[in-house]
Amino acid sequence: MRLNRTQGAAVTAVALAVLFAGGAVTVASADRDEAPATPVSASADAGFARDMAVHHQQAVEMSFIVRDRTKDEAVRRLAYDIANTQANQRGMMLGWLDLWGLPKNESGVEPMAWMGMGGSGDDGALDGAVMPGMATKTQIEELRKADGREAEVLYLKLMTEHHRGGVHMAEACVQKCTVDTERALAQGMVDAQKSEMLLMADMLKERGA
Repeated sequence: MRLNRTQGAAVTAVALAVLFAGGAVTVASADRDEAPATPVSASADAGFARDMAVHHQQAVEMSFIVRDRTKDEAVRRLAYDIANTQANQRGMMLGWLDLWGLPKNESGVEPMAWMGMGGSGDDGALDGAVMPGMATKTQIEELRKADGREAEVLYLKLMTEHHRGGVHMAEACVQKCTVDTERALAQGMVDAQKSEMLLMADMLKERGA
């Protein structure tokens, strides 16, 4: 049977569509085959998520404490922003661990082992400061007992050190983590916390500290 020009064009279009569909299925299959595997428990992705979740929890705790110890609106606003941001980020990281089917706590593994370090490296770990930048239990109690300007200055100093340790950890994730979404979150932490450190330096100067 001979086809007219219109029928021939239609058949050609259908054939090309089938060919394209077959190619798309092949490419999609290849993409699935090459997709990165779920992070394992010893990976930088899992280690960062666990450690930064702990690190963030203390920042949230300190921020809520200082909001009750001062009436200064600038400090209270900063504390609210830090608590809100880091609580949300902590939830994301714990959610990833659930998604990956990994434990939120890995017994026998020191904090920051995923980045070639072994905990805080000083006696602070004995008083609750299990990672660089974290406040000790003694310092947290001092913050709870402080009032007004004293509480503001102590909080700003403790949070500056806390951010410094957090930035160091986040920069390591940017280099070592393999999950793009997690690396993007880590880079966002670096940028935001460096900015907040500059703000806190100005706030400390305003308070003569």
